[in-house]
Amino acid sequence: ASWNGPGLFGHKTACGSILTRLSYWIAHKTLPCGTRVRVTNRANGRSIMVRVQDRGPYVRGRVVDLTVAAAGALGVRGTAPVLVEVLR
Repeated sequence: ASWNGPGLFGHKTACGSILTRLSYWIAHKTLPCGTRVRVTNRANGRSIMVRVQDRGPYVRGRVVDLTVAAAGALGVRGTAPVLVEVLR
C-alpha cells in the first residue's frame, strides 16, 4: 500500500468524493465504489475498516492507495505490506 499526499487535496475521486486531510478511505483498481474492506498493515498488525472511494494505485506492485488519515491509522509511512479483506 501507498498513500495519497496533500497535492491531491480538493480533487474529486472516481467515485465522486472530494479528497481532504480528514478523508478516511482507500483507492482500489477493481473493487466497486462503496465496497467495505478491512486493511491490515502486515508490518505492525494494525487494521482499519474503510470504503473504496477512488481508483488506483497506478504503480506496479501496489494493491491500494490510502488517504493520509487512513495511512496514519495504520502506521504507514511511505509504503507498507497490507492485507485487504472485502467485508461487503
